[in-house]
Amino acid sequence: MLSLVLTSVFAASAIAQDGPSLTASAPTVVLTGVPFDVTIRTEDGEQASFRVVTAAGETLASGDLPIRDDVVAGLTVEAGDLPLTVSIEAASGTATTTLEPYRFPGWISLLPPLIAIALALVFREVVVSLFFGIWLGACFVAGLDPISGLWRTVDTFVVPSLADDGNASILIFSALLSAMVGVISRSGGTRGIVEAVRPLATTPRRGQLATYLGGLGIFFDDYANTLIVGNTFRPITDKLKISREKLAYLVDSTAAPVVTIVFVSTWVGFEISLIEQGLDIAAAQTTDPALSSALAEASPFNVFLSTIPYLFYPILAILFVGLVIALQRDFGPMYAAEVRARSGGGVFRPGAQLMVDTEETGLDAKEGVPLRWYNAAVPVLTVVVVVLAGLYFDGRASLGAPDTIWNTFGAADPFKAILWGSLAGCMMAIALAVGQRILTLKEALDGWLAGVRAMTMGFVILVLAWSLGEVTNQLSTARYLTLLREGNLGPELVPVLTFLTAAVVSFCTGTSWATMTILLPLVVPLVVALGGAAGFQDGFGGTMLVSSVSAVLAGSIFGDHCSPISDTTVLSSMASACDHMDHVRTQLPYALVVAGAAIAFGHIGTSFGLPVWIAYAVSVTLLIGTIRFVGKPVPS
Repeated sequence: MLSLVLTSVFAASAIAQDGPSLTASAPTVVLTGVPFDVTIRTEDGEQASFRVVTAAGETLASGDLPIRDDVVAGLTVEAGDLPLTVSIEAASGTATTTLEPYRFPGWISLLPPLIAIALALVFREVVVSLFFGIWLGACFVAGLDPISGLWRTVDTFVVPSLADDGNASILIFSALLSAMVGVISRSGGTRGIVEAVRPLATTPRRGQLATYLGGLGIFFDDYANTLIVGNTFRPITDKLKISREKLAYLVDSTAAPVVTIVFVSTWVGFEISLIEQGLDIAAAQTTDPALSSALAEASPFNVFLSTIPYLFYPILAILFVGLVIALQRDFGPMYAAEVRARSGGGVFRPGAQLMVDTEETGLDAKEGVPLRWYNAAVPVLTVVVVVLAGLYFDGRASLGAPDTIWNTFGAADPFKAILWGSLAGCMMAIALAVGQRILTLKEALDGWLAGVRAMTMGFVILVLAWSLGEVTNQLSTARYLTLLREGNLGPELVPVLTFLTAAVVSFCTGTSWATMTILLPLVVPLVVALGGAAGFQDGFGGTMLVSSVSAVLAGSIFGDHCSPISDTTVLSSMASACDHMDHVRTQLPYALVVAGAAIAFGHIGTSFGLPVWIAYAVSVTLLIGTIRFVGKPVPS
């Protein structure tokens, strides 16, 4: 059973009088029946034994404490167990301390994200909704004290979210890329692109197709994909009266779904490392020596390649976008948005809360400047080239020796690469504008700042989404959801239940990576224990194992794709200058249709013997039928 280590807020106590010094810490909030960890530390550097005892005197854990510290993993408490008493015995004496975290039933951990999402969907006020969800979670952390919860909202959740290196990198990358767009716009490059593409993108279908192909082409990183494609094609789709909601859908559906199936991307190394971890755990737990040896010696990369045909949701999501473009039919809220845009009602809803202020003074082209397309194309190409080069050289430096391209990309730090690329793009945009005397240096910097200012609302929502994700982390939401799924299962049911579990966890927490981190080390040993790896030791079998690994990846993408608190969903709204909740509402029916086909014919069908190619054929037929008979043609 996977233990959950919560490191940001702790219920802790220490005694350092007579005898050995002792510090013990536990999460501030624990859930009934959900495992948590206690960290025990002694500063005296001597060997000791420890015990963790409930209020009723029952011993939860005991053993020898290595020199200095240890983590007691997988403890669970029930009603009446608190407070916990931790004691250590050493040659120098005995020390005890008391831990009294707040205890709540597991369903409490679902309230902050679900209430925040529901409020945002109903009232379309995403900032207030997210803040309320964070505050509610902070109240639980503060022991149901609403005033302390308000202070914890800022100091425990918002500030650490900003202080996280990865989150800060995404914010700076977004700011630099938006600043580059501001310079490009002021120098006439954006309008130059529009004029250059106008003879080709003469219809909404062609404009959507160009955006779709752009999303498929930038396959190496989901953040770079989202921000580059959205910002580049937005002026074109606006001219063709394609709704911002449709643009956001095109951008979002060709970001993570593309990156997760291409083996040269920033996701590959992460996914392979988790697969390797799951295989190692399964090898250690199985009692079949031949199977244990096969699992331990298996190539995680080969297992990853084998999962690609079973990634039904990402592959079908990409195909569905192409079908919508080809058939030029829409349904649900997306149809209403497209009719509004084509009929002259505006590319975004009246009263929409745009994630980027495209009407911001300072982003229009300077009067009289030449409209040269390459003043936009060259900076964007610079970003792409520098990011790819950065991934390669940073990965090669991490490995210390030449290796395969996918291992090299997997070993790279993607945040470094995208920061290098966005900075290089900014410098190139300024150099082109100033070098051609289109803008003065001051005017270029004014455009640069205008681009950053235009993203203010997006930055606020992104930080709040991360903060709500940290709330779910500290409340053990993901761990609680995974425990709900455990039980006696036939191996044929594991892929579909795994997909659904990953989808729910990812939707509620807003992160696909954390979902994969939690589920893959659980699912692989579970499938092996249920007999789903039969044949793995004879060449390569274990279809059920591969399908279950794919279900984790695909379900994580689906939940992340639909969640209003997902960073990629927020970035898609930002890049498309779309109202965030309008993007979520219009995209959700499409994602649900694709997920339905993926579940019915992909994960369930193949588990009971349906060939993969037939599963795709039937799924695509269903998707075409849905678009053809449920969708309506959008008027020209």
